[in-house]
Amino acid sequence: MQQIDWIVLIGTLVFIVLYGTWKTRKNKTVDDYLKGGNDANWWTIGLSVMATQASAITFLSTPGQAFHDGMGFVQFYFGLPIAMIIICWVFIPIYHRLKVYTAYEYLESRFDLKTRTLTAILFLIQRGLAAGITIFAPAIILSAVLGWNLHYLIIGIGTLVIIYTVSGGTKAVSVTQKQQMAIIFAGMFIAFLLILNYLPLDISFTNALEIAGANGKLDVLDFSFDFKNRYTFWSGIIGGTFLALSYFGTDQSQVQRYLSGRSLRQSQMGLIMNGLLKVPMQFFILLVGVMVFVFYQFNASPLHFNPAAVKDVKESAYASNYEALEAEKQSLDKQLNEKQIAYSVTEDASEKETLLEEIKIINVTEEELREQSRGLIKKANPEAETNDKDYVFIHFILNNLPRGLIGLLLAVILSAAMSSTASELNALGSTTTIDLYKRNTPGKDEKHYMHASKWFTLLWGVVAIGVASVANLFENLIELVNIIGSIFYGNVLGIFLLAFFVRFVKSKATFIAAIITQLIIVYMWSVDAMPYLWLNLVGCALVMGIAVLLQTVLPNAEKPSKETD
Repeated sequence: MQQIDWIVLIGTLVFIVLYGTWKTRKNKTVDDYLKGGNDANWWTIGLSVMATQASAITFLSTPGQAFHDGMGFVQFYFGLPIAMIIICWVFIPIYHRLKVYTAYEYLESRFDLKTRTLTAILFLIQRGLAAGITIFAPAIILSAVLGWNLHYLIIGIGTLVIIYTVSGGTKAVSVTQKQQMAIIFAGMFIAFLLILNYLPLDISFTNALEIAGANGKLDVLDFSFDFKNRYTFWSGIIGGTFLALSYFGTDQSQVQRYLSGRSLRQSQMGLIMNGLLKVPMQFFILLVGVMVFVFYQFNASPLHFNPAAVKDVKESAYASNYEALEAEKQSLDKQLNEKQIAYSVTEDASEKETLLEEIKIINVTEEELREQSRGLIKKANPEAETNDKDYVFIHFILNNLPRGLIGLLLAVILSAAMSSTASELNALGSTTTIDLYKRNTPGKDEKHYMHASKWFTLLWGVVAIGVASVANLFENLIELVNIIGSIFYGNVLGIFLLAFFVRFVKSKATFIAAIITQLIIVYMWSVDAMPYLWLNLVGCALVMGIAVLLQTVLPNAEKPSKETD
């Protein structure tokens, strides 16, 4: 990195922190702190909702996912627009009518205190872990690629977020997320244009898509019923809908975003905006990853993108084996470049088709070499993470973008980490204050609870930094966050659906069913019983089914009441 990159990076991050702190310096009440004074308009809500979900993991892992596996991951988001409509129709009107601070307040009026507390605790566990991962993800990758100290990075990212989140609460999160999303969109769009510009002059965008398509990178839809395939049209529509319903409808980190709306309609329009833009946004980020794949069809790429893992194997007894694979890879790069240039200049359709088939064979051979390299890395260091999807895009940024833009793209990654983590800490502090502390220590004044919210937000910030400090890389970071959510979300969603629609089921049956369901889901995940997206549907169905059964058979089941929302 050059001096200009440091100036852009540090200047961007400092501006965000100072702006968020300054804009929210007048918070005086719990309502100001937790709901931002209820003055957010629909587009602020929409951007805030998108920024909360789009963490640094999105911009690091998603392009790498597309580089290796193509566009199929976009199917994961197919259920999101459906979920947005349902939430706008069912969830938001209830939350606004009851004027709640958190989603879990409603569960006490419908069931009882212990059900509300259990659901809040389930949220705190999964979101507390996720907050640590959203800090850890960019830190571990930037540390490996740039050589920065991992623990200093984790503490630095966490501290920056804590400063403006603790000082300004919900409004600080919302106003800074608008700036962060502007930086993110600008950075990704510039990166996309530069990739296209770096391709040979004879390679148009249409040619680039042909090359990607010939290698299976544009296979968006999979209508198969293969239960072992994580990303299909059906898992996206069904499992993705339930995951999105749980996340946007019951996760306080998202609920708090639209509870700050100035009206019911503004909140609904913000979510609809998210439903309309989220899938195209993810499609575009995946397309960036596909274009990185095409870029490396004309330029040499490393055998393995994680420099820390490469260092491990080159300092081991397997160094000569790895170097032999690198030599083979260099030979393939030369062949690939020759074939791609021949493809770009020929106008004969038959020859083009033949060349595309030869290119495909070379890429298959290259992937086999990459797989062999992963085996050597694992032998050299059994603890090493051999999956390098998360390092593909950052490698491209650091090795190919001009000075100044490297700092901007790093600012994009860190801004995304800060925006998502800020929402999570804000929600964790709110839930702890309202659902646990205030509910069990009533009678204090507004100022007391506002200060308590700040202290709890600070505490969760420290916890997130602690989780990040002991975390380890998973197969793919964007999958890890979704897996953590899927373990808990289905159960929580089922509790809310019982509350909304199954009026004869009462608190005792629901509470017992929730505990049983959570134990079953954790077990199913531990034995890899099914792709994680389906855990949302199964968890939701289990808690509802068990609760209905228990309500029917429990000898001391509560009698149905005539309570209303």
